[in-house]
Amino acid sequence: MTAAQLDIKSLIMDVPDFPKKGIVFKDITPLLAHPEAFKRTIDMMAEPFIGKGIKIVAGIESRGFLLATPIAYRLGAGVVPIRKKGKLPRKTHSASYALEYGQDSIEAHADAFAPGTKVLLVDDVLATGGTAKAACELIEKIGGTVSGIAFLIELGFLNGRSKLPGHTVQSLVTY
Repeated sequence: MTAAQLDIKSLIMDVPDFPKKGIVFKDITPLLAHPEAFKRTIDMMAEPFIGKGIKIVAGIESRGFLLATPIAYRLGAGVVPIRKKGKLPRKTHSASYALEYGQDSIEAHADAFAPGTKVLLVDDVLATGGTAKAACELIEKIGGTVSGIAFLIELGFLNGRSKLPGHTVQSLVTY
């Protein structure tokens, strides 16, 4: 782990029993509020994808939006929100994923990008991988190519990476 990664990790706070008992929530708001650490985070998340022809950065609701937008700016790309079902105003495509008890869906506008567009998927945390897998399926359903997936945090013990075979996955901090 580099010194920059250590500094970033020190700004991610553990919140026990949130949103429910037994979960340790990774609160990134102290990192987002620290100007130099936030800038360093965005630069390090974007760096592996510079010069790779990324045209769209897709951010998963909601903390993924906070990272996707400045990464898109850094890459000279557009940004597309991937939202929870029912939050977008025009025609959408959707993909479903399993929850602990049941299923949920995410959506993006059907015309979010042109077929063949190189897309970088961004989210704050890779946990079980279900949401990221569904987001990849959604991007491909619209016609895009997932050229990489970037996470701020990876919870390695949940093995979410195993649900993303064949994709370039980058994580800045791993627990």
